[in-house]
Amino acid sequence: MAELKRTPLYEEHKAAKAKLIDFGGWEMPVQYSGVIEEHQAVRKNAGLFDVSHMGEIDVQGKDALSFVQRIITNDASKLEDGKILYSPMCYPDGGIVDDLLVYQHTPEHFLLVVNASNTAKDFSWILEQVDNFQVTVENISDQYAQLALQGPQAEKILQGLTNVDLSALKYYTFCYGEVDDIRCLISRTGYTGEDGFEIYASSQSARQLWRRILEVGSAKGIQPIGLGARDTLRFEARLPLYGNELGENITPLEAGLGIFVKLDKSDFIGRDVLLKQKEQGVPRKLVGLEMIGRGIARSHYPLQKNGEEIGFVTSGSYSPTLDKNIALGLIRTDLAVLGETVDVVIRGKAVQAKIIPSLFYKRS
Repeated sequence: MAELKRTPLYEEHKAAKAKLIDFGGWEMPVQYSGVIEEHQAVRKNAGLFDVSHMGEIDVQGKDALSFVQRIITNDASKLEDGKILYSPMCYPDGGIVDDLLVYQHTPEHFLLVVNASNTAKDFSWILEQVDNFQVTVENISDQYAQLALQGPQAEKILQGLTNVDLSALKYYTFCYGEVDDIRCLISRTGYTGEDGFEIYASSQSARQLWRRILEVGSAKGIQPIGLGARDTLRFEARLPLYGNELGENITPLEAGLGIFVKLDKSDFIGRDVLLKQKEQGVPRKLVGLEMIGRGIARSHYPLQKNGEEIGFVTSGSYSPTLDKNIALGLIRTDLAVLGETVDVVIRGKAVQAKIIPSLFYKRS
């Protein structure tokens, strides 16, 4: 069995008595005080996440912009220096390689932030696409630690540690600045449905940053947050997870990410298939589900209508914010009707659920 990788914050998690699990080959904290308590801390106050396992891929060269345009479905030509774009990245058949964030330093220099479990696969795939583009592509994941500070108190907490005017940092933009005298890249992004920041620093600086943010945030109710609450938070806000809502057998259009697929831009990998799918109509659609019967719909449980299989659950859990058992499911488009019922097959038993709007939570 391969040895699990650890982030620079592993000793901090151990000292905090976090419950550690194998997450895509990384030994990561799933919870500290408990998933529901941590979830509510982020919704009400603030939470600090170790996301140092995420992958960072650097793309530089005179063809950097046209290369990035080729490999993503969104339109990077709309970016400006210091701005960020979310995008799927597809195979030629329209299936999803990964979803990622594109940071533009300049039109000749981009940072791609990819999912931890996909970093090696993504890097290999991106390298294969270089062809005649004049670019260099480098996996620089080991150089970075990444912390995510999320929640209504996030700006006030971080402002106490930085010389950057955070009120001027708009959503999906980034800058460089000092946090506790450590040079960092600070972006106003996140994966919880709340306002917040992601802070990139050298691996050597991670423990100092972690401790100081928790120290300064203690008066504002900050808590360290594990992967358990990270999942319930992103799920309530309908933020997709690779391996659940996204995958090589699911297109971005089926996953409800059509807004991030710019079919009118220059050619990109997967465009022909996605254009055809848009013209003919998507065969499957992602829907929200609320359990009527008892039970939790877990990822990959079958979904049925009148005993016939019509799709599967992508994500499901108890929602601490709504106090209900909810799920997302990928089902036949013709059956994706609000208010209609479907059956979730839980351990061989059909349990009824109602189709509801899939954005379960939006911050006010």
